[in-house]
Amino acid sequence: QVQAVESGGDLVQAGGSRRLSCKVSGDIFVISAMGWYRQTPGKQRELVARITMSGTTTYADFAKGRFTISRDNAENMVYLQMNSLKPEDTAVYYCGVTRGEDGYIAWGQGTRVTVSS
Repeated sequence: QVQAVESGGDLVQAGGSRRLSCKVSGDIFVISAMGWYRQTPGKQRELVARITMSGTTTYADFAKGRFTISRDNAENMVYLQMNSLKPEDTAVYYCGVTRGEDGYIAWGQGTRVTVSS
């Protein structure tokens, strides 16, 4: 079993930056990828950025050029550096850890980012 705990959400002014952190624990050897997703009320959860255990990254179009996903394998951490934040980036951000054998995603509890205009 894998667990993820996010931190770093806060109120940020438009144009500002914020770094989200996710601590992953448990059976980390089954993990194939770790990612950041976000959700706003009434909308489906959407991918922000994802990084595989081999280091391949994927970004949503809205995140390209502004957000960077990274990981620290020694500390079992995954980060999301968000720059040039916009009010439309306001959401609850979730860390999702993918299990390689079946694609199951273990979710953290979420951390809220609010971008004020």
